[in-house]
Amino acid sequence: MLYKNMKPVKSSVRPGIAAARYLCCLAIAVICCNVVAIQHALAQGNLLVTPARVIFEGSKRAEELNLANSGKDTARYLISFVEIRMNKNGTFDQVNEPDSGQQFASGYLRFFPRSVVLGPNEAQVIKLQLTGASQLAPGEYRSHLYFRAVPDERPIGGDTVRADSSGINVKLTPVFGITIPVIIRVGETTASVQLSELSVDQATGPEPGLNVLFNRTGNASVYGDLTVDYISPQGKATQVAEARGLAVYTPNSQRYVHLILQTKPGINFRTGKLRVAYTTKTKTSTEELARAELQLR
Repeated sequence: MLYKNMKPVKSSVRPGIAAARYLCCLAIAVICCNVVAIQHALAQGNLLVTPARVIFEGSKRAEELNLANSGKDTARYLISFVEIRMNKNGTFDQVNEPDSGQQFASGYLRFFPRSVVLGPNEAQVIKLQLTGASQLAPGEYRSHLYFRAVPDERPIGGDTVRADSSGINVKLTPVFGITIPVIIRVGETTASVQLSELSVDQATGPEPGLNVLFNRTGNASVYGDLTVDYISPQGKATQVAEARGLAVYTPNSQRYVHLILQTKPGINFRTGKLRVAYTTKTKTSTEELARAELQLR
């Protein structure tokens, strides 16, 4: 999941407004991991985090994360845990208390260091450790590790602000960040998923879109890649959509997904059929979690 924050840093106020010296506001846009191009790494701005998710299960008690600065400037990043709720439409909300059936993992994890400074093309390892696992009841626990870029703070007066006698001048500095899920699984955990309510929307834009409903059961989250193939009446298969890193987190049992279908020569989304596959990669193979087909008319 990616955060992109727009945070005002400085403002100048016309002399007529004596009570106000600075104007502060914050807007957060949450973008889910569907847009991630590489399953095992996550990038935003100039920061690359590997791996893109961490699961503690079995005898695993530690993990190393690699942070890399691919930019041309030195950057500082603060690291913390955040708690996140997944909505049915795939968006996310930051929460302080768990929803019914949701369990946070942050109380049983520690990491070091809590901030890093990376020069251009530099990298550093973050060590993540599971603690107190013996106290946990069976089930799945989830929190998200948040890597937030700290903007370059220049001394007040370092920038020349154009005078504006009509109101308030506000300077916005973008603040980029990345969150990755950290999951603890204790005891027996199972999950399965089915795809239903497939439909093609031909009227929402220049390209048609596919609607899919994920139905998750069990006490664990599911995570994988969704691919859509167009099957012509003659049986020829052509990939027309793909979304990597799609998750349905506990306690959610359903999630709606909308994918834009690529229009290619020889493809008519009113004939033939669509074949939708949801797969996940293990260390040795690719496992199919769910499959569905939609006959086009």
